[in-house]
Amino acid sequence: MQLAKWAHDLAESLLADSLPRRWDHSQGVYSQALALAPTLGKEDAELLAAAAIAHDVGYARVAVDTGQHMIDGARYLRDVAGADPRLCSIVAFHTSSSWEASELGLEDALNEFGPAEPQLVDAITYCDLTSNPAGDLVDPVERLTEVLERYGPEHVVFRAVSAARPELIARVARVRQRAEAAGAKVS
Repeated sequence: MQLAKWAHDLAESLLADSLPRRWDHSQGVYSQALALAPTLGKEDAELLAAAAIAHDVGYARVAVDTGQHMIDGARYLRDVAGADPRLCSIVAFHTSSSWEASELGLEDALNEFGPAEPQLVDAITYCDLTSNPAGDLVDPVERLTEVLERYGPEHVVFRAVSAARPELIARVARVRQRAEAAGAKVS
């Protein structure tokens, strides 16, 4: 868990004091990643855990560049922290990133981190959508509803999540199927 410890320390330094709710959420996403470990190989489980705890570092003031936190976090991890390219890719592509990048005209910026690894993008999306802002377990449909209500229809996140919703639910379902096939218990 050396990579995950490194990512944990980095994310904590960027989020815990300045964005405590994001830090709480990130810890919940990390817990969900640990629960998925039996469904992945050792290397991918470590990578997912690191991506989970660091997935929202793009909200930190020092990381903001484009305004799309997934890309900004991946760029910070790559350019400032020198992170593994696969870790940066998972952060860049998590949850509704592709849809949001399209809304903002940032497809080329997102493609700096491609191609995405579908199984790991599914996994990080599952972890993100099963953790509420306080870091507690939540049903993914409830989580998506909460995001939409928080942002409102005029916001890019609302439009991106609305468009992505069927695929996001499908990602959660694929992770649950993989977990069931591996005999792992997930929420």
